[in-house]
Amino acid sequence: MNEKVDVLIIGSGASGAAVAWSLAETRMRILCLEQGDWMKSTEFPSGERDWEARRFSDFHISPNIRGRDADYPVNDDNSPMKIANFNGVGGGTLIFTAHWPRLHPSDFKVKTLDGVADDWPIDYWKLEPFFEENDRMMGSSGVTGDPGGPPRHPPMPPIPLGRTGTHYARTMNRLGWHWWPSDTAIATRDYEGRAACINLSYCTPGCAQGAKASTDITYWPLALRAGVELRTRCRVREITTDQNGMAAGAIYYDAEGREHFQPAEVVILACNGVGTPRLLLNSASAKFPNGLANSSGLVGKNLMLHPWPVVSGYVGELMDGARGPITCLWSKEFYETDPSRDFVRGYMLQFGRGVGPATQAIVGAASGHLPWGRDHHRVYRELLDHRVGIGVACDDLPEEHNRVTLDPVLKDSNGIPAPRIDYAIGENTRRMMEHGIARAEEILAAAGATRISCSRTALNYPGHLLGTCRMGSDPERSVTNEWGRCHDVKNLFIVDGSLFVTGGGVNPTSTIQALALYVADQMKQRLANLFD
Repeated sequence: MNEKVDVLIIGSGASGAAVAWSLAETRMRILCLEQGDWMKSTEFPSGERDWEARRFSDFHISPNIRGRDADYPVNDDNSPMKIANFNGVGGGTLIFTAHWPRLHPSDFKVKTLDGVADDWPIDYWKLEPFFEENDRMMGSSGVTGDPGGPPRHPPMPPIPLGRTGTHYARTMNRLGWHWWPSDTAIATRDYEGRAACINLSYCTPGCAQGAKASTDITYWPLALRAGVELRTRCRVREITTDQNGMAAGAIYYDAEGREHFQPAEVVILACNGVGTPRLLLNSASAKFPNGLANSSGLVGKNLMLHPWPVVSGYVGELMDGARGPITCLWSKEFYETDPSRDFVRGYMLQFGRGVGPATQAIVGAASGHLPWGRDHHRVYRELLDHRVGIGVACDDLPEEHNRVTLDPVLKDSNGIPAPRIDYAIGENTRRMMEHGIARAEEILAAAGATRISCSRTALNYPGHLLGTCRMGSDPERSVTNEWGRCHDVKNLFIVDGSLFVTGGGVNPTSTIQALALYVADQMKQRLANLFD
């Protein structure tokens, strides 16, 4: 049997890496189990000519399409939005776009301000020092002074606007609407051993340059140097409990399929908003018949996925195409609740660059913009590097019928039940989407774009998996307390996007990591009476 550790972390992605690094200073024996493996920069498609093809195959953001050995299948047939994740050291930070907004202060008080959903048990300002610490650790870039959000102090200058961003900015100035250069977790100059961005290609299929702040090259080198152990190719099946109902450790399978038990004094789950409830539900026992830490019945419920329509068009001027990070600027013009609208809360507009040549050919043909025959090459030249697109990042309010459960049939390669997703877009969000689509169409038309279109069925799926083990002060209405400790199991903690009470209208990674650092800090302050 494996020797008992003080702290067992499951998952090495955005939150698992941050909590491992923060707790390392306690000198406790800390072990992290990761079901994927280390990725080499030479494995990433971003430095190769076939990056577009591989972005839609072995580096697809969906595990069902990617199908790597470390992946587990997800039954998302009953959801218009599909699940995106990555299993490897660094988790989803290996394939995220590195777009770096924060939740707004109002996102934490939605019930108080708007009479819907629930308030978080903490506020934005409780997390602010951890946002700042995480910006330094990950290495964020941006410009201070944005009136559209809370104060921030990125340590590096912003990604250049480029031709595309400049075109958008001039249009927004004419409309009189807010815009600001995007914060990104991308190095714009040499930073802590990482080289600056050189615009290799899209950021999602891994960054061969190392400019993108995935946690395998930010938090993990420091955590390992401080004595944390990271064990890869370990797929956890369940969390076990002792006779007192405390977490005893984890049963996992190694790369050869052999079963092991890893005992621990404290267990921390960092498996994302789908993987964490899957593991808790699969850890049912006589004492916890409905799943571990699930006396509230809320484990897996209130899933939020951020519906994300993209409106696109084509302008006459030459734009950046796929050169440069995907998002160049954002607008918070419609982020906060406006009583004159027919929905509460709001959305962020994300202004994107274009697509690569192969993707443009496929998109052009599928949309009907690119004809076959005599005019094919002429029209293709009008489309390539002339595409502009605006994503509508919709706030996604929690609803209990949106949930993660265990699939009764589908299993992973070790025989562990796979997660099943049941998700429908709420009426408030649907009205918000339509408002955002109309504004994006208005902006593109003002930018001189033609062939403007938006699919309401092929929604972008950004992989924002939130809300399925929410934090709160009431054990009947939440899974953890206000600092991530499970109400039912006093030595079991959660640090990932499952904790979110509301989703906000922004990419969540910086907030997920700030939460993880906050939970770690709370644990360190309470080491003497952690389980009281």
